[in-house]
Amino acid sequence: MYNFNIVHTTDAPEAIGPYSQAVVVGEWVFASGQIPIQPSTGEVIEGDVSVQTDQVLSNLKAVLESAGSSLDKVVKTTVYLTDLDTFTDMNAVYAEYFGDHRPARATVEVAGLPKDVGVEIDVIALKD
Repeated sequence: MYNFNIVHTTDAPEAIGPYSQAVVVGEWVFASGQIPIQPSTGEVIEGDVSVQTDQVLSNLKAVLESAGSSLDKVVKTTVYLTDLDTFTDMNAVYAEYFGDHRPARATVEVAGLPKDVGVEIDVIALKD
């Protein structure tokens, strides 16, 4: 039987509902979806999907580091976009963060996201 640990860091936005930033189970980290909220202000980052994706991935990086992991340990991501026409812009920023690392990924268009943002990303990673 596995124990699980709840992850919390002030370097990423507080959860806006009854969930955790991430949960660690054994050697796995399951990070909740992050949206483009600036952790220090709690405000949504204004700008296009490139700017928003940068903040989302910065938030996920902080959550993973708090959990004892990192972006290069990510094995699966799910990207939620409110407009698939912004895929190329999101993908360019995503590639900057992941470099040569290529986790499995699904990208889906959704009707809406919390706080009317354009992108949300969640990840599954191994612990370091």
